[in-house]
Amino acid sequence: MARVLIWDLPTRLFHWLLGAGFAGAAGIAFLLDEDSGLYPYHAILGLGIAFMVALRVVWGFVGTRHARFRSFVFGPGAVLSYFRGVVTGTGATHAGHNPASAYAIFAILALVVAQATTGVLLATGNGGAKELHELVAYALLAVVGAHIAGVVLHTLRHRENITGSMIHGRKEGAEDHAIGSARPVAGVVFLVLTAGWLGAILSGYDGATRTARLPLLGTALSLGEAEDGRGDERRGAERDEDGEEDD
Repeated sequence: MARVLIWDLPTRLFHWLLGAGFAGAAGIAFLLDEDSGLYPYHAILGLGIAFMVALRVVWGFVGTRHARFRSFVFGPGAVLSYFRGVVTGTGATHAGHNPASAYAIFAILALVVAQATTGVLLATGNGGAKELHELVAYALLAVVGAHIAGVVLHTLRHRENITGSMIHGRKEGAEDHAIGSARPVAGVVFLVLTAGWLGAILSGYDGATRTARLPLLGTALSLGEAEDGRGDERRGAERDEDGEEDD
């Protein structure tokens, strides 16, 4: 069976950058104390991940064949059949996402949105979102762990290097499953937009007060306790300035 192009470049870039961003954000959040100078960067990475997810949602409707959401919507029966195939070593092959990975992807996208939402609520002074933010973080960690375990199990059971396919984009399959182009221009646009978003956040980040602003919206975010103890005063002054502008 020939090796055909299945995954376009934007999908592959999203996959690996999401993994790297999640590893970095989770590592900082779980391994460093909140008073560490690096701690606010877990929130900055989280904002970057949320932006990438927004782009991936768009690509899920306008992207290539196997990147579109409609190509990997499976019912519960398909998932059960897939797991039976894993146990028995049989079962249908899938040109794109298999049923288990499809459910994991939808869960990860939803949880990232929830994580970003609760994170922004926290950063704008809603302390009640803290427990939910932490709960979503553990749920996301569990789903990612299950996804990685599933990839390892699938690779060993079916002898299919699906990790490699997310690097070069090709899998063994029929020619009629192939996509016509890797969409390199869309991949470059994805990188430029993501870099611009993160660059805008970093350029407006104040390490002394640990505050930043959401690009385009201008919403002030508190990403931790200020090193000099003046964070609350600075944020209060910003709110006063905003109030005066409204008047």
